Amino acid sequence: MTGPSVPEPPDAGRPAGAGAPGPDDVAGPLAVVAPRYGDGSLADVLPSALAVLGVPGAPDRLGLTEPLAGVRRVAVLLVDGLGWYQIPTAARHAPTLAGLAATVGRPLTSGFPSTTPTSLVTLGTGAAPGAHGVLGFTVRVPGTDRVLSHIEWTTDPDPLRWQPVPTQLERARAAGVAVTAVSRPEFGGSGLTVAANRGGDFRGAAGVDALAETMLAALTAGTGPTLVSGYHPDLDRHGHLTGVDSAPWRVAAAEVDALLARLVDGLPPDAALLVTADHGQLDVPATHRFDLDTDPRLRAGVRVVAGEARVRYLHVAPGAVDDVVAAWSAVLGAAARVRTRDEAVATGWFGPVGEEHLARIGDVVVVCNDTYAVLASRSEHPTASRLVAYHGSDTAAEMTIPLLVVRG
Repeated sequence: MTGPSVPEPPDAGRPAGAGAPGPDDVAGPLAVVAPRYGDGSLADVLPSALAVLGVPGAPDRLGLTEPLAGVRRVAVLLVDGLGWYQIPTAARHAPTLAGLAATVGRPLTSGFPSTTPTSLVTLGTGAAPGAHGVLGFTVRVPGTDRVLSHIEWTTDPDPLRWQPVPTQLERARAAGVAVTAVSRPEFGGSGLTVAANRGGDFRGAAGVDALAETMLAALTAGTGPTLVSGYHPDLDRHGHLTGVDSAPWRVAAAEVDALLARLVDGLPPDAALLVTADHGQLDVPATHRFDLDTDPRLRAGVRVVAGEARVRYLHVAPGAVDDVVAAWSAVLGAAARVRTRDEAVATGWFGPVGEEHLARIGDVVVVCNDTYAVLASRSEHPTASRLVAYHGSDTAAEMTIPLLVVRG
């Protein structure tokens, strides 16, 4: 297999999983969207929440302090995979979500890549990926040929060294705010949890009922300023495995709706709920899948492959950058943008990148357009090549996420 044929230019039709147009949908869900760091991105959510709670110096870039005046308790829920463009698709099964999106919702952008580990740490730190260093789903550990999967990360590398930016939870706690992080029990103490949520008291909660109960209990436990951060993964998981708007995905959307209804109903009068996401998703058809492990042209000169299917980081043999860029550009054509590391950093995708983090980005960065993906069927876990929906790139459907703001 040498990969699909690629039309010129990429098809601009509405892909499976993109939903109906959103209110800001002018160019369509496959249009390229730049992250809006400091001006309406996921990185701005927790600093704005801290400003509501009166934490000194917290910037309110989302303008929440005025509409949430008097709020002393804030719950922030991140629903994995609930992109802005997926809300119209979910609405048939999630009336509470649809109502909130229509009345108290607006779009933000994720950071880049639009992938879960990067986004969780972007939310938790209030910093762009180039600053916190969690720059992809998988990245090469500099100086080695080891590829670190951030979702399987424990203590090596040390999370405090790998992700050195203080979290917003730490900042809140230092200012006297009671802080709790609620997620699946198995995520407690993981490298990713430490990187994103250190500073909060961790509470394990499996399933939507336990998550709602635990978040509300933490929100109402004391009388002082309170911040509760919650995470729900199931919508993303079912999108990956069976596709956006598949039967399991619809069930997961209904469960998200029940979670939102429970949280909204349980909010105390002096509380607010902020709902957001880490990314959206797109179904990738079989004809839009390249496989770098079965095409010698894509393997030539490449030592280590990282990233994920929609954004590849290629670490190449000495002196091979130009050849790899040329080969990948020729094979992928309009299906992707192929850039050197310096070119990728210069786009602003990651925000300013610290010198200590640069080597985590590939010598060559491949960003897929349209609904294309580059699989690695032999060098990655086989499940990754069998997924239906993917994310990570910079289309509107992947990058645009909601912010729903509800007062008690």
